[in-house]
Amino acid sequence: MSDLKKYIAKRKEVDREFSENFEDGYQEFKIGEMLKLARKETGLTQEDVAIAMHTQKSAISRIENHAQDIRLSTLQAFAHIMGKELKIQLV
Repeated sequence: MSDLKKYIAKRKEVDREFSENFEDGYQEFKIGEMLKLARKETGLTQEDVAIAMHTQKSAISRIENHAQDIRLSTLQAFAHIMGKELKIQLV
């Protein structure tokens, strides 16, 4: 088990609020990080994406850093700009 996984497990044991909210927060973080990684892999800046989406750079930063309640159409547009396809799975 990695140090990070050990820390998370220990923190969940001692911090009820952390434990209850961890999965939701992690999923929001993960989506934002996936978008950021994809953007960087394509060589685009936040400004490039913002211009293509007709929005402000700060809006792209919020999406990447606080990915909560993102509209499906926004995710599709983000993916399209990077030449990627959006796939959603229920598992």
